[in-house]
Order: sequence, then structure tokens, then C-alpha cells
Amino acid sequence: MRASGSRQALAELPRCYVASPLGFTEAGRDWNARVLLPALATVVDPVDPWALTSSSELEAAALAGRRRELALEIGARNAAAIRSCALLAAVLDGQELDSGTAAEVGYGAALGLRCFGLRTDLRRNGEEGVSVNLQVEAFVVASGGEVVTTLAALVERLGLAVSRSPTPAT
Repeated sequence: MRASGSRQALAELPRCYVASPLGFTEAGRDWNARVLLPALATVVDPVDPWALTSSSELEAAALAGRRRELALEIGARNAAAIRSCALLAAVLDGQELDSGTAAEVGYGAALGLRCFGLRTDLRRNGEEGVSVNLQVEAFVVASGGEVVTTLAALVERLGLAVSRSPTPAT
């Protein structure tokens, strides 16, 4: 984490896309807003894809019979948000990884973003020798990141990645 009294302004922190299935449940939305995003904000500028679409927009699309169009638009917004970032952090919990989160990790890694995963789930997931699906973990490791098991470790690794990166241009 940044040392107290750091002169690095929030605006100088690199943008980090936060891939997760957390927006699908009330408990997930609460943990995302109260715990995950504030913790990440100590070392990066978190980009929350769940904040890119409003519930009123979803309701209006449903009433107008435009669910498919809005779904594709949301996907395009998320892709643009990933492209606007230097880092990606993904919540990789669940007996099976969320397919959208896995896709976001693959897309970010293909674009050259350094990707990190957070796996706090006690259940086994993936093949022997890896903590999650082998392809997702391979993308994370190839990007220069890693999969960690605690939020504190994720914040620490992101902080190290930021401190080793050139200062973003303003």
C-alpha cells in the first residue's frame, strides 16, 4: 500500500478494471462497494464495470424489448473500460468461475494488461496444480500477475505492480 503522506495524487494512480460476478447478488454488491473497491482504491483507480450501467437503463431496455441490444452495448462498454486500464483485478470465486469474468481476464491479458486474480473460495476449482481454471491462471501468470488468496495480498501485489511501473503521464 502507499505510505501515509504519499505525494502521489489519486489522479496519478493507474486505472485497474475490476472483473467480477459481484453485481449479480445483493451480498456481492455490498462487499464490492464497502470492501473491495475501497481497498483497491488505496493503490489503484478501480474501474467498476457494475457502475457503467444503471438499473433504470436495464428496466427501460426490458420494457422496450431491447434486452439484447443493451446486453451487447454493456459488453462494448466493458471492453472499452478494459482498454482504458493498465491493470486488471479479477474475483475468481465460485465452484465454477464466472464465464464473463474469465472472458474479461483473457481479453485484458491479450491486450497486455497485467492481470491479478483473487480466489478466496475454499472449494477446489480447476485442474491439479493450479488454483483456478488452467487457462485463466495461465493468462494471469503470463501477464506478469498472479492469483492470490486474500484481499490484503491482492492490494499488496497491485501496489507493487504500481510502484514498479513508470508514472502515468498527466
